[in-house]
Amino acid sequence: MKARIDTGHRKLNVDLGRPQPISIRMRNGVQNPVAWYAEYPRFEPVRMEGFVGSVAEGGNVNTRDIHFNPHGNGTHTECIGHITKEVYEVDAYIRDFMHIAQLITVKPTVLTEDVSEFQKKGDLIIPSKIFGAMNLAPDVKAVIIRTLPNSEEKLERVYTGYNPCYFHPESLQILREMGVEHLLVDLPSVDRESDGGKMLAHRAFWYDAPDKPRMHASITEMVYVPDSLVDGEYLLNLMISPFGNDAAPSKPVLYSLLP
Repeated sequence: MKARIDTGHRKLNVDLGRPQPISIRMRNGVQNPVAWYAEYPRFEPVRMEGFVGSVAEGGNVNTRDIHFNPHGNGTHTECIGHITKEVYEVDAYIRDFMHIAQLITVKPTVLTEDVSEFQKKGDLIIPSKIFGAMNLAPDVKAVIIRTLPNSEEKLERVYTGYNPCYFHPESLQILREMGVEHLLVDLPSVDRESDGGKMLAHRAFWYDAPDKPRMHASITEMVYVPDSLVDGEYLLNLMISPFGNDAAPSKPVLYSLLP
């Protein structure tokens, strides 16, 4: 199946017959990435008097309670409500789901000295210089960052307590100023695991100014982009679960552009 779309800037051909998900499937137990001291997801049969939601245990149907944390258990999309006093729900504010996206592979830099109280020697960081010279087509509103090394270990990695790679706030400021509205990363956060609650990278992306929040902008974390996908432009379908929460499990899917 192929389609031709008009972005307002270009007419593009898209291969809709080969969807390429870049989300990580959430499963029961330890076969998941985990961050922020969250527990692993638990899928448990419903149990009530005279009923068990497991055919294997003698029930008529399978019906399970699922316990998880959106931020700590796999691919999720979050809105500005992640850092505000007000309650903003991601499924209420992110209403555009199809975007032209640019996939970029980057190699993090190791800090050789302390830069600030929350940027320490030995940290892995994605510096702003990577994006300073980048040119995006005017209809590209989403950017996907794949970090190196890119092993499948990311599908089950434990990030808690290991201070994983993060972004210099100026990196996200540059992306915001370039008009990027949706950022997707294969990290558990764009900010440092322990940053004193500053959340500087999140703020740099979600605010044009202290009084100008970008309510429609989103950050998707813990994606996994296999090496089979080359850097370049794709059509992105950013599918978000209808959860009334600042973050929700999501399933971003890429479609290749054709000549």
